[in-house]
Amino acid sequence: MTTAARDPDKQTPPEWLRRKERGSAFWIRVMRWLSLTLGRRLSRLVLYAIAFYFTLAASAARTASRAYLTRVLQRPVRWLDLYRHVLAFSSTVHDRIYLLNDRYDLFDIRVDGAEPLRALHSTGQGCLLFGAHLGSFEVLRGIARGNDGLKVSAAMYPENARLLNDTLAAINPGVVLDVIPLGRLEAMMTIHQRLQDGAMVGILADRASGADRYRPLPFLGTTALFPTGPFRMAVMLRQPVFFMAGLYRGGNRYDIHFEPLEDFAEASAAGRDDRVQALLEKYVAALERHCRAAPYNWFNFYDFWNPVGREDH
Repeated sequence: MTTAARDPDKQTPPEWLRRKERGSAFWIRVMRWLSLTLGRRLSRLVLYAIAFYFTLAASAARTASRAYLTRVLQRPVRWLDLYRHVLAFSSTVHDRIYLLNDRYDLFDIRVDGAEPLRALHSTGQGCLLFGAHLGSFEVLRGIARGNDGLKVSAAMYPENARLLNDTLAAINPGVVLDVIPLGRLEAMMTIHQRLQDGAMVGILADRASGADRYRPLPFLGTTALFPTGPFRMAVMLRQPVFFMAGLYRGGNRYDIHFEPLEDFAEASAAGRDDRVQALLEKYVAALERHCRAAPYNWFNFYDFWNPVGREDH
């Protein structure tokens, strides 16, 4: 039986779960050293050479980049497109050092669609912010800058949380992120409590780590598998859900976008599976729209559309 014919909720997890990714840790170590040694302006000059090297040397990532860019650009992909993709990724990793250290003064950050969030905050209502590996997650913390009453938590998997906080500790031990480690029994209770306290909880919902159930949905012209865990949680917690994206626009500019997806505050438990499916479809549609608007910002450097490993062929 082929994977396409299996129960969608029990399909083989996407490739990235079967292939250990070490790129993020390496990039952060390199960028941390460059950033602290040279400063942002000078270290960006080195960044162009690093991106050039990895575009040439990382053949698997280059192949995945070409597959994605072919779909999103809808034209033959040139080498310059591959380089721009890697450069955009390395730029956001480089800027992460400064953003995590609250150096927002270095950036031109523009926000669109935040009015509904501010309205919720004024009533003490929390919400879920569903993002993706699209642009910069850290720049989204800029929405809390200058507003001490606004609470932002990041729900992520333990390895990502450890890497993030280790990086912060090396730069500024006084800065600590409010991170909720996923994959633990108490994670749901912690998220629920944060929401009750009026916090916004951000989750990158285009991937999952560990066991999850996946649904096939059209994405950039071809079916891809998406984890349902974050969406099932949203329905269970009965909270407003927004799509979020911090798109890198080159130089020092970032555009932050928020888009309401669903408000489950008054939803009943009936039809839960249909609600999960509807929310997931809205999320994927928003993700596709933002990928087309900023095609070099989606940073999944593996075969996102091939959930079947080579061993299955």
